[in-house]
Amino acid sequence: AQQRLTIVVPLALAMIVGLLYLTYRNVVDTLVVFSSVPFACVGGILAMHGRGMPLSVSAAVGFITLSGVSVLSSMVLISFIRQSMATGMSLREAIQHSCVACLRTILMTSLVASLGFIPMSTSTGTGAEVQRPLATVVIGGVISATLMTLIVLPALYSIVGGWGRRARPEESIEPTGHGLAA
Repeated sequence: AQQRLTIVVPLALAMIVGLLYLTYRNVVDTLVVFSSVPFACVGGILAMHGRGMPLSVSAAVGFITLSGVSVLSSMVLISFIRQSMATGMSLREAIQHSCVACLRTILMTSLVASLGFIPMSTSTGTGAEVQRPLATVVIGGVISATLMTLIVLPALYSIVGGWGRRARPEESIEPTGHGLAA
């Protein structure tokens, strides 16, 4: 199972990146959305450590699941920012508007994903040794991915979101006529 995971995990991550690129057709947006995966993995690792669980095959499957789930909220936010910019908003306005507009959606998506795994994470019956690590990874990762989406992603996108895009006329730097004449 561990040998198969060395093939499946990179393949799953490559597929996520590929699908993100097909969605956005933009390397910057793809990488910004995909940046939620490492944040989610950190949350999964911390949750496992906090519960004293070792890395197991079921935990690795949890990380694969988490990789897909963690990009959902980031996709919602980036897509809304892109839509807002398409209506003529500046990057800063689009980020502010989108963060407010998408807050409930992001929180609801995260709550549903994490609350749905609580019964698995606390199970004690048959199969609990498989269910607990998987659910623990997903719950911890969804929490950290949500924090990343709400706090880090807007800041990151404000830095790199304009790369490769043309500025609106009022955003461009116009010569003022002041300074040294040539």
